[in-house]
Amino acid sequence: MEPVMRKDVPVEETWDLSLIYPTEEAFEEAAAQMKALADEICEKYQGKLTDADAIVSCLDDYEELQKLAGLVGSYSGLAVEVDYYDSAAMERDRRIRSMNTDIFSRLTFIRSEILQQPETVIEEAIEKTVKAKGYLRDILRDKPHRFSPETERVLAAFSQSFETPYEIYNIAKLADMKFPSFTVNGKEYPLGYSLFEDDYEYERDTEVRRTAFRAFSEKIRQYENLTAAAYNACVTQEKVESRLRGFDSVFDYLLFDQKVTREMYDRQIDLITEKLAPHMRRYAELIRKIYGLDKMTFADLKLPLDPDYDPKVTIEESHKLVRDGLSILGEDYVSMIDEAYRDRWIDFAKNQGKCTGGFCSSPYGRGSFILLSWNNRMSDVSTIAHELGHAGHFRLANSHQSLFDTDVSGYFIEAPSTMNEILLTHHLLKTNDDPRFKRWVLASMIGNTYYHNFVTHLREAWYQREVYKIIDEGGSVDAETLSDIFRKNLELFWGDAVELTEGAELTWMRQPHYYMGLYSYTYSAGLTVATQAALRIEREGEKAVEDWKKVLKAGSTLDPAGLAKLAGIDISTDQPLLDTIDYIGSIVDEIERLTEEIAAQ
Repeated sequence: MEPVMRKDVPVEETWDLSLIYPTEEAFEEAAAQMKALADEICEKYQGKLTDADAIVSCLDDYEELQKLAGLVGSYSGLAVEVDYYDSAAMERDRRIRSMNTDIFSRLTFIRSEILQQPETVIEEAIEKTVKAKGYLRDILRDKPHRFSPETERVLAAFSQSFETPYEIYNIAKLADMKFPSFTVNGKEYPLGYSLFEDDYEYERDTEVRRTAFRAFSEKIRQYENLTAAAYNACVTQEKVESRLRGFDSVFDYLLFDQKVTREMYDRQIDLITEKLAPHMRRYAELIRKIYGLDKMTFADLKLPLDPDYDPKVTIEESHKLVRDGLSILGEDYVSMIDEAYRDRWIDFAKNQGKCTGGFCSSPYGRGSFILLSWNNRMSDVSTIAHELGHAGHFRLANSHQSLFDTDVSGYFIEAPSTMNEILLTHHLLKTNDDPRFKRWVLASMIGNTYYHNFVTHLREAWYQREVYKIIDEGGSVDAETLSDIFRKNLELFWGDAVELTEGAELTWMRQPHYYMGLYSYTYSAGLTVATQAALRIEREGEKAVEDWKKVLKAGSTLDPAGLAKLAGIDISTDQPLLDTIDYIGSIVDEIERLTEEIAAQ
């Protein structure tokens, strides 16, 4: 069925942005307050950050401004994410982003003036400040890569323009692409981005599924040159800045803020590509056999393993499943889950112009806002558990750390979310001994949690790395180059186990992650930590849970290796990743065993 317009969506299926500001007037008042505070900071501190006391006082005020910016920006930006057809919301968001650009370009003097002070003064400020110790330590770390104050101000003034490639990508994808319907056996089927990714990829009718894939690919192909141009502009811009800031490579530049080494980054991509592929090829062959397919194609990989056993789940039922599945994390965590459902943190709606996929936004000082498109599937329950992992992480981090210490490294950011998916699965396995139910649960874990993070996003990461290698050597990329890279990427992983039907190579067009630096690989990095932490919770119970809560409360006061160590995991070696891949292999083994048991009944 064709998705409805946003105005026709039941209000109970939408999130409630009044939790940020109760009225438009309150929002506009906060925006004005933000501007006034920025003016006050400029007048009070510009040219005067010459001692530790002034630095500490300035950063206290700057934190308050950052809090306001997060709330104001979330209120305007989240309204756009659910309806790219809402021109008034888009205009308001552009106005706010323009205001933010002006404000934060003027406030670049803060970082620049602090950097100009002797290290002894900065160290004294670190000792005196309560809130900004991490921020100041990062300034010292960043010192070799900073431009002059005037150059930093000019660059900040252009920050909104630097976001243009991503904006072009989203507008083309979510507003301009109008998909025609397709016909199978005389029946007409509507098509759209969300319809394809949320419905047709899981469609059990082989002809409908493969025809939908072909029709979807034909449409997005019409935008391949535009999308490639936007992406090339994005990565070229990153390369230019990396060179100007004195980094040896664009990889060093993009990994710098994540506080991880190139070795840690490459390990995720190389080991998973080599070691996981055999397990996933076995899983693909299981799908082919169970469905009686003539061949396994790329369009068949998202199929649920059991074509006749895929229980539907209502939104109300998802609440109990998530609540029970995550209850091991304690009463406070369960209370947050209840609050999320009761107070409408979650946008379940399926409407035209809505952002695809799922995310969680947690502005400092408020709850969280979770986006997904509800399809009554168990995968949606996993998505809610996943996004509530982000919500729980930032509820604890925000309540125990200053805003400055909640900017968690991208390498670790997906650990709390994927942890919840594993805990949910472990809970479900304990509720029913029926072999078919167990196979369904385990297959959902492979097909959703691990496929999504260790295959989909990891293939994106492999592709990204190849693109950045070209850019790092002074080259550029176009649509043909990007499709060639992605085709080779899929061939490397799937071998001859999966036929790469025409259109598979266009997968590079479907993800916004490429406009977010080296982000795609972090899903597998986070899930590696999450898997080992979840298995520890299974073994040790409350002690491991308490250690995990310490990790969540720590925010960004530790780097990824330090956070993992707090959870009892050493990510300086290959072992956690190898153990996780072995764990995935053991799940596929069990699914194969259960399949034989079911067939023998």
